[in-house]
Amino acid sequence: MERNCQFIRMKKVTVVLFLMLGSITFAQSIDYNTKKGFAVNGYDVVAYFEGQASNGDKKFSTEYDGAKFKFSTQENLDKFMANPSKFTPQYGGYCAYAIAKSGKKVSVNPETFEIRDGKLYLFYNTGRTNTLKLWTKESPKKLQAKADKNWEKIKNK
Repeated sequence: MERNCQFIRMKKVTVVLFLMLGSITFAQSIDYNTKKGFAVNGYDVVAYFEGQASNGDKKFSTEYDGAKFKFSTQENLDKFMANPSKFTPQYGGYCAYAIAKSGKKVSVNPETFEIRDGKLYLFYNTGRTNTLKLWTKESPKKLQAKADKNWEKIKNK
């Protein structure tokens, strides 16, 4: 009887450890801005590299690094799948300017973006505040360095 109890306890511990490890495996390595359930508000991250801000379609979607991504075409989905890290937005898709200036995660207008040095940066833009204009006016290289440093502190929060 005692032996059976030990076996059951060990089995419960094994199941708990398995569940814990499983959840760690599928967790995001960074915090993506997943407004509307998808990274970049459901916009096609590959299309940005072609100079376009295009809404994605659910029929062309995938999950990468614990976040869902949508694409406007099968071709763009295939490009992403071949090299996802090339297309994922910097700072999890949060406003690059806000990350640099205040170290805070701020939502973006997915139509306000910049490709710089082969990387996708997104920005807040509403009313009279267009942070892309501020970013380009205030020295993107310096702001990138600040944002990179700040992102290391907040990317998993």
